[in-house]
Amino acid sequence: MTAAAPHTGPELAKIPPGPPAPSPAPASARSGLRRLLPRFLPLTPALALLLLFLAGPIAYCVFIAFTDLQLTGQAEESFTGLENFRRAFADDEFLNAVWLTLVFTVVSALVGQNTLGLILAALMQRASKPVRTLTGGIVVTAWVLPEVVAGFLLYAFFRREGTLNAVLDWLHLPTQNWLFTLPILAVSFANVWRGTAFSMLVYSAALNEIPREITEAAEVDGAGGWRRMWHITLPMIRRSIGTTLMLNTLQTLSVFGLIWVMTRGGPGGRSQTLPLFMYEQAFQNSLIGYGTAVALLLLLVGALFSAVYMRLLRTEV
Repeated sequence: MTAAAPHTGPELAKIPPGPPAPSPAPASARSGLRRLLPRFLPLTPALALLLLFLAGPIAYCVFIAFTDLQLTGQAEESFTGLENFRRAFADDEFLNAVWLTLVFTVVSALVGQNTLGLILAALMQRASKPVRTLTGGIVVTAWVLPEVVAGFLLYAFFRREGTLNAVLDWLHLPTQNWLFTLPILAVSFANVWRGTAFSMLVYSAALNEIPREITEAAEVDGAGGWRRMWHITLPMIRRSIGTTLMLNTLQTLSVFGLIWVMTRGGPGGRSQTLPLFMYEQAFQNSLIGYGTAVALLLLLVGALFSAVYMRLLRTEV
């Protein structure tokens, strides 16, 4: 037999091409993975701890919020769906706590701490060194005091036989029981007194970053103090303002010990914010499921505030 002649010429062009050979993985991808692995490997223990002690309890709280778990008098809990949340929005005490939480946050954090901290920081820019040292020491001392200690101090200041009424009586002005007549304003003032130092320190650092040449040029052009503050200072520290507002808001939403020591949410629930309402339902009324649902709603309120502030911080100055 004779061997077949190999295909040549036009016949070779008619043979269809075979499937492409598999290409090996790019060497750059493998080398990139090898570079990233040593960086993220040391973070593994920290990530595991976060999942265990942070994400785990949060997930368990979310589960509890959809049950009727009680602290006492119950063998086992049962799944109730959205019943706790429907109960909250139909509860007048809960709606009152939401309103008082908003009042407390706006008065003490958004207006009080933020405004007073900015004013103190601006005044300290022009004050002498002894005045700055004394003022900063007094304000920071109020900030570092434990919340319970600050609550007792402000309780002694506002109570019927307290310091404020003694001063008003010395000035021959009418006195009153501030913790009974205006409890939410009293605890708001207490939170301003305790937390203004944080805003003052942040704004002092931000004001020091403003180039002196800009303010001096505006002063030479005839701009007064208020115009310089409105048109130069505030726009240049807008990101610091947004950050301070966000942190003050989140801290104020979770204030518990200060109000509990001063008024315990009273009288008649007129200073009962959401943290105190949550504590009452969960640990005094033994309704753990309902109290946890209120806690998740409070967490949602803080997330909404944070989303608004992050949106504002994303804009260019």
